[in-house]
Amino acid sequence: MPETFLAQINHGDFAKWKQVLDSLPEVSPSSYDMLQDLRIGDAKQLNNSEKDQLKNLLLGLQPWRKGPISLFGLGIDTEWRSDMKWDRLKTEISPLTDRKVLDVGCGNGYHCWRMAGAGARIVIGVDPHLLFSMQYWAIRHFLTEPPVYVLPLALEAIPEKLEAFDTVFSMGVLYHRRSPIDHLYALKDCLRKGGELVIETLVIDGEKGMSLIPEERYARMPNVWFLPSCATLESWLIKAGYKNVRLLDVSVTSIEEQRSTQWMNFESLPQALDEKDPSKTIEGLPAPKRAIFIAEK
Repeated sequence: MPETFLAQINHGDFAKWKQVLDSLPEVSPSSYDMLQDLRIGDAKQLNNSEKDQLKNLLLGLQPWRKGPISLFGLGIDTEWRSDMKWDRLKTEISPLTDRKVLDVGCGNGYHCWRMAGAGARIVIGVDPHLLFSMQYWAIRHFLTEPPVYVLPLALEAIPEKLEAFDTVFSMGVLYHRRSPIDHLYALKDCLRKGGELVIETLVIDGEKGMSLIPEERYARMPNVWFLPSCATLESWLIKAGYKNVRLLDVSVTSIEEQRSTQWMNFESLPQALDEKDPSKTIEGLPAPKRAIFIAEK
């Protein structure tokens, strides 16, 4: 663990989170799977008491938002069923075999592990939330070999015009950006020529040129700026200089895919929807719908 690096970050909970990492048991998984799911170790490697101790430790790093993760038979039931998102795109994107991959806004790195399982040569995830990096290090404690690295950084910390990655993912980030087209340009700067962008974001129904700009909150979230129509997002990608733009999927987010759990016991999607009309948010706006595009530099 890069202690000297992380210790520079002035966060009041850092010592508590580090104590969790320092207390994790020293056990190596007999096997792991990152292709079909994220499964680490065998349930028989820990007894029930040891599993309870591991669970209590990892609950000290909640909220766990991206997963699910199976750790020696302990199921980390995260807020998001991120495997459902992965299933929607994994067969539609360019094969990740031997590719250098960047995952922007990666959270705890769940999708990074899945990208490595799909054959990526190296996966680097960036996310400015330190807690998510601590969750990554909890998993990395047991899963030491795969070339997956999560850094507590924002996209802005990546050098300009890097042009180093074969594939760049931006999933669940665009609508948090005050300048979405600038975000698309920044992602393009990370790609080599001919590299592929995979972008997933909230969208609305509508024609080209239409976007929803919430006046205050959207689905209880205060930091949502732009929800474009699919046609609008396609035009943004073209304006930013991408080619071969293709829409892979549009899906309404269900309460099976995003919900509160023991591992994320705060309000989630069910509390953000109108009780009488779940096709709308509690603010009266269209309920969350997400689109996945791919585009080439």
